[in-house]
This record gives sequence, structure tokens and C-alpha cells, in this order.
Amino acid sequence: MHPMLNIAVRATRKAGNFIVKNYEIPNSIEDYYNNRNHLVTSINRDAEHLIIEVIRRSYPQHCIFSKVNGTITGQNKDIQWIIDPLDGTANFIKRFPHFSISIAAQVKGRTEIAVIYDPIRNDLFTAVRGQGAQLNGCRLRGSNIHDLEHTTLVTAFPNFDLRQQAQTYFKLISKLFTQSVEFRCTGASALNLAYVASGCVDGYFEIGLKLWNFAAGELLVRESSGIVTDFNGTHNYISSGNIVAGNLRIVKNLLLNIR
Repeated sequence: MHPMLNIAVRATRKAGNFIVKNYEIPNSIEDYYNNRNHLVTSINRDAEHLIIEVIRRSYPQHCIFSKVNGTITGQNKDIQWIIDPLDGTANFIKRFPHFSISIAAQVKGRTEIAVIYDPIRNDLFTAVRGQGAQLNGCRLRGSNIHDLEHTTLVTAFPNFDLRQQAQTYFKLISKLFTQSVEFRCTGASALNLAYVASGCVDGYFEIGLKLWNFAAGELLVRESSGIVTDFNGTHNYISSGNIVAGNLRIVKNLLLNIR
């Protein structure tokens, strides 16, 4: 196993055990908004601390970019870990059992390692650039369906701060619905991408994501024969946060409808 992947897996499992333990004690959850207006809980904060502790123990010079703490600089500027300690926070608060821990490691701006862990199902999605993607040690391949008809797509409704785009978004969903597309709305973007990589769903699109939402999932999709673009078919999703993912034919068809 790649040494950084080994550390990422160790960190996600440690955080996952902590999250599941507190999931069973809902009164221990304290929720609040951080300075980027994102809902987080005391569980996010403490889980992130556990992850950073594991990473720092092995790689004290690496940089870290995380949902709760933001940027933590290190001497080695070439390597950055991107952490979402609890993707699907609202689900966790409501005791809807669909959330994950997401960790990616980038080397000179390119994602090399990805781990997404669902602690409720004990599903561990991993990827190493050029070596494929796996779920619990088994190789992943995405959906090979070609046409949108009878596909299952996953998406999410725009957040409150993106409400000015809601009308356009609903028009897109309506247009796709008339093409016999089925929709899922799960509230966990990292798992959405992991499910595209595993073929559980055929495609995914969403607007306004943050880097920690998709850094790991993007590599999973690519390493399982899929592609990821923005709504214009380019790689500008890193700055825009607008994502389309799936196999080549599904993404092309989605982009035609979006345009």
C-alpha cells in the first residue's frame, strides 16, 4: 500500500470510530457555523483534530487544508492534505445514516491519494493515481450506460447562499426528468462521487461545492474510468465548484442539457 494512503486510511478509520460512537449519543452534538458560513458540529471539529494528529505524526512538514481549520501551513509546500472530517453534516445531525470522512493528498496541485470512508456501512473507498480505485479492496468500475433514459443521477439542491440560481437548477432537473431520468438527493457530495465511481449511480452534478467536498471523489471517479468536468466541459470546477461526473457519454449528454 502507498505509504500516504496507509496513513489516510488509518486517519479515516480513527475519525470514523469516533463519529459512530457519538452518532449513538445525539445529545453530545453541538452545531454551529464556522467563519465560511458552513454548518459544522463539535464532532466535525474533534474528528478533524484526530485526522490531523495522525497525519502530522507521520508527515509533520506537509500542508493541510481542512473544512474546520482552513489552511495549516507546513515546510513542504509541494504536498497538501485536503480534509472533510464529516461530509453530510446535516444528515449526521438529523441521524440520517449517510455521511462520510473524505481525505485527499495532492502533490504539486495534483491529487495522488484519495480515501472516502462511510463509517456506518464500513465502506472504504480508496484510490491512488494510476493504480485504479477500490471499495473494500475490490476494483471499482463506473457505470457503462450510454443514454440518459432510465439512468439514475444524484444531485443536490442549491444551498441558501446560491438561491439566485435555484430557478435555473429546477428547470434543468425538470428537463432531465422528462427524459425518464431518476434522481437521488443524498446530502453527501463525497459519497455521491464515490457512488459514481462504484456504478451505484450513473452520474452526478452539483453547484457550489468546496474543494474538500470533491478532491477525493474526483480521483475515485477518474480511476474508475469516469470523467469529471465543470458545466462548460472544462476543468474549471476547482475554482467554480460546479461538478459533472460520470462516464464519457453520460457527461456529454448532461452537458448538452445544461447548456
